[in-house]
Amino acid sequence: MGQRMGMWMRAALLSCVLALLQVSAAQAEVLLQPDFDAKKFSGLWYVVSMVSDCKVFWGKKDHLLMSTREINATEEGNLSVHMEFPGADGCNQVDAEYLRTGSQGHFRVPALGYLDVRIVEMDYSSFAVVYIYKELEGAFSTMVQLYSRTQEASPQAMKAFQDFYLTVGLPDAMRVTLPKSDACSPGGKDAP
Repeated sequence: MGQRMGMWMRAALLSCVLALLQVSAAQAEVLLQPDFDAKKFSGLWYVVSMVSDCKVFWGKKDHLLMSTREINATEEGNLSVHMEFPGADGCNQVDAEYLRTGSQGHFRVPALGYLDVRIVEMDYSSFAVVYIYKELEGAFSTMVQLYSRTQEASPQAMKAFQDFYLTVGLPDAMRVTLPKSDACSPGGKDAP
């Protein structure tokens, strides 16, 4: 009995290790924006579209509105991010520190359960494509967000966004374009 239990535990451990290796290999294939410049990335961004396989996201997607990110680069190479999410109860605000993990443009955000955040493509002046691998309520999921300097993303931005999220296995059916809202003021300075 004890020997059988030991064999079962070794098999379970091996399958867990193999699953983690597959996740790590999949994430390793997500390349970063070449020569990422955190200072140029700083400023106000609108999250105009997103795609995700997260069940919580899918439960709320019909009620999501366009949110903002006010980003400031720190001396240590991290990002200080002020997020505003419009909702039925007004403007919800969250501040988070995106901690650099080695390469420029690669971060983790423990406070939000973001295990891997990568800036994968951007032109600094109009759009950025952001990859997020996260854990929420014990489940792992992938999300890709399209940031825009304005509330309207250009066709070039939408193409870069779609070209990327398809490569990480997220189909068009999982994408939402977020409606505009005036519940939060740009930059969060005068928000209720």
